[in-house]
Amino acid sequence: MPEQQTVTNRTTDKVFLEGLQVETVIGAYDWERSIRQTLWLDLTLAFDCRPAGTSDDLAKALDYDALSKQIRAWASEQSFELIETFGEQLCTLIYEFAGIRDIQLRINKRGAVADCAGVGIHIKRTF
Repeated sequence: MPEQQTVTNRTTDKVFLEGLQVETVIGAYDWERSIRQTLWLDLTLAFDCRPAGTSDDLAKALDYDALSKQIRAWASEQSFELIETFGEQLCTLIYEFAGIRDIQLRINKRGAVADCAGVGIHIKRTF
């Protein structure tokens, strides 16, 4: 696990990834178990941006490109019936990969309900 970042109660900094598209096997119906579907992820991650902001040092910033690649690679290998399970395990992955302790995640599974722009879940986890 990476070095854990200390985020104090005074820190309100957040890093976000919005509309991250991942391909995975997700769904409870037989036809869903044989195809890959797209999920759209919105992530808000508590991260103290001051060290990067005061030093202009990339190494002190959250590498959201590396994180997004890790999420996509992980999602492509998964197979779950429920987006709730996908979400729980994704939050654990983010914590283990980047040491992020406060995670807000929104998962949109467009097309899951007819005549609806999207359905999904919004969860918050603190490690």
